Amino acid sequence: MEKGVAVSAIEPPGGQIGARVVEVLQAEATPEEEKRIIRKIDLHIIPVMGLCYMLQYMDKVTLGYATQLNLRADLNLHGSEYSWCSSVFYFGYMFWSWPSSYISVRFPIGKYLGASVALWGVILITHAACTNFGSLLTARFFLGVTEAAVAPGFSLITGMFYKTAEQPSRMALWFLGNAVANVVSGLIAYAIGRIDSHVASWKLLFIILGAVTVAYGIFLVFVLPDSPSTAWFLNPDEKKIALHRTLENRTGVMDEGEFKVAQMLDALTDPQAWLLVGYSLTQNIPNGGFSSFSSIIINGFGFSELNSLLLSAPSGLLQIFAIVCICVAATYVKKSRIITMIVVIVFALVGVILMNTLPDSNRWGRWVGIFLLGPFATSIPISLSLITSNVGGFTKKATVSAMLFLAYCTGNIIGPQLFLSQEAPKYPTGLRGVLIGFALAIFFLVLLYIYYEYENRRRDRKYGPAHQTPTDYVTEDFLNLTDRQIPSFRYTL
Repeated sequence: MEKGVAVSAIEPPGGQIGARVVEVLQAEATPEEEKRIIRKIDLHIIPVMGLCYMLQYMDKVTLGYATQLNLRADLNLHGSEYSWCSSVFYFGYMFWSWPSSYISVRFPIGKYLGASVALWGVILITHAACTNFGSLLTARFFLGVTEAAVAPGFSLITGMFYKTAEQPSRMALWFLGNAVANVVSGLIAYAIGRIDSHVASWKLLFIILGAVTVAYGIFLVFVLPDSPSTAWFLNPDEKKIALHRTLENRTGVMDEGEFKVAQMLDALTDPQAWLLVGYSLTQNIPNGGFSSFSSIIINGFGFSELNSLLLSAPSGLLQIFAIVCICVAATYVKKSRIITMIVVIVFALVGVILMNTLPDSNRWGRWVGIFLLGPFATSIPISLSLITSNVGGFTKKATVSAMLFLAYCTGNIIGPQLFLSQEAPKYPTGLRGVLIGFALAIFFLVLLYIYYEYENRRRDRKYGPAHQTPTDYVTEDFLNLTDRQIPSFRYTL
């Protein structure tokens, strides 16, 4: 039985909601007014999220940098204990992903994200008090819990403020913080490692970055908006225009905050959700491994410990270049999102092949392999943009985001376990696992592309070309329907 609902035949809701429909419909802006509002949104949201994402990445990889500052010896870590400290972060992330998706729907998302960031800064500072494997394991678990809200929350906010076509470039821009962190975090760790202090360098690393994060979380509570209708930097008329311009997304931006069980079940039976889960799981096996072991691997090429921190930075420059290319492609090339995701993963695949095949004597050639890994993580914000663009219904969107991040966590848990301590510093098992992970990620993306094309053509055959009026858009948004309930919905590739 077809799940679609003929929305154009439904009368706009009455009463107070009906009045809001009319109010929003009347808020259509001229192109000049819309550009001015987009600029205001860009200036007030994108830098704020980008800086936060930079801090998140820096805080997450501090453990890997701390290994070059004598953390393993000071805490007497043996065998696979370091790998488990890397993995347990994602157990915490996974533990809190589903409750976080519920809280994001039920409570003001900007305030929730700010509080989460401040708490993760506090947890990061506590790492400096760790004295053994057990205490570090506990600290890493709770760091994962506090960081679980950020990326899914940012993707929801992006979906609220931007049209479907605008979302990939905006997500890539706030993800730019990850690339910048790739460049500067190694430099910061190197600088802290050279500080002459009675406090161990790895402890200083956690204390300094943690204090900065706490301050930034408090800042976020006051500046990150919960929705277009509550954005402090927009006046009443601009808020209505901000809502009006995103109605064509039909993804529940005007939802009133009710968690809908039917939408959750829709998400759990949607093929696109499981294909995204397959991609996220397999792509993040390499992500988890290299986030924790890249500096150790570089050290194993024959470079000193501090120089290994410096040589981690250039891959971030390639990642920045990849993000610029993705922004241009997403803006000017149709059906380019999944294709760009495949391309950046192919770059990484070549890099792993170089690391596996070049002789030990060619340390710079093997370092080029690490360098080529830089762009692959840029596929993550594009996958988030697929959720914001292709998943209708606010609860369904939050559920699919949670599913994606559960898979993200699982992949990142598996990754470090493949880097066996007895195989250091070459880690052949880990590199083979990374190679398989990248290949499977490409496989799932190809299937997702085929599914979207098939579903769009099926709907065209059954309903004819998609065509709707602004009244249909706003009514759908108030009704908060899912993508599978709207016959005119077409998936973005």
